[in-house]
Amino acid sequence: MTFIQLIQEHYPNLTKSEKKVADYLLTIKEKIIYSTMGDIKEMANVGDATIVRFCQKLGFSGFADLKIEVAKEDFSRSHTTEEHTFYDTILENLFDALNSTRQLINEKALTHAIAEITNANHLYVFGVGSSGNTSMNLENMFLRVGVHCKAVVDPHFQSQSASLLGKNDVVIGFSLSGRTKDTYDSLQIAKENGATIIAVTNYLSSPIAKLSDIVLQTSIEEFLDGGSLAGIISQLYICNVLVQGYEIYNRIDTIPLREKALRSILGKAIE
Repeated sequence: MTFIQLIQEHYPNLTKSEKKVADYLLTIKEKIIYSTMGDIKEMANVGDATIVRFCQKLGFSGFADLKIEVAKEDFSRSHTTEEHTFYDTILENLFDALNSTRQLINEKALTHAIAEITNANHLYVFGVGSSGNTSMNLENMFLRVGVHCKAVVDPHFQSQSASLLGKNDVVIGFSLSGRTKDTYDSLQIAKENGATIIAVTNYLSSPIAKLSDIVLQTSIEEFLDGGSLAGIISQLYICNVLVQGYEIYNRIDTIPLREKALRSILGKAIE
């Protein structure tokens, strides 16, 4: 039984307030995965206790339990495919990730971000988990065009680094959900010290986006499928856009830089 069918089955036994929750969830359907208790409270105009009671009447321990069940259902549906075509499905998902991320590019925000990076005294990149790997990739990509930046993926070191930043410094923060607490806490410290914050995230209304001065949007929603290749591809596309945008904005001839970088590692190849 799907969660929508579950709601419909229990609907007659719900209180008036609980029906407000049910009506709202039936409207947003699978998007409940990316909603918080606060979102539901605001949109359905109910209290925390009502949401918890609603979830328990459906057989769940609480709101998080309900979200996980919906995520499992959504994941199973989206990953159901014929065995001999699964690789085509993966490819289509990656194309969709790139196309949808391209549609979200805000040229004004992008130009602003490149200008801030150009004028930064110090440039840091924060991210944890899969987004931490993307942060290190961006560090390497910038290095190849002559930009020295530091990717910091340990939350403790992020906080320490953020505490030493100032007015002319820039931090790029990666978080698909925009709700990663470690990243948010570090960015908040940097913000309080006067640094410019550039967020790369899905949601303009997320805490990290609201904290930031500039937001560049990705488009891949993850919950049960955390660290998916589509999510990584979406982030790396923005990385590439930032780096090449920096080259164009500053009219940098990167061939000599790339040649120097290449020559520095040629001797490390096995003949």
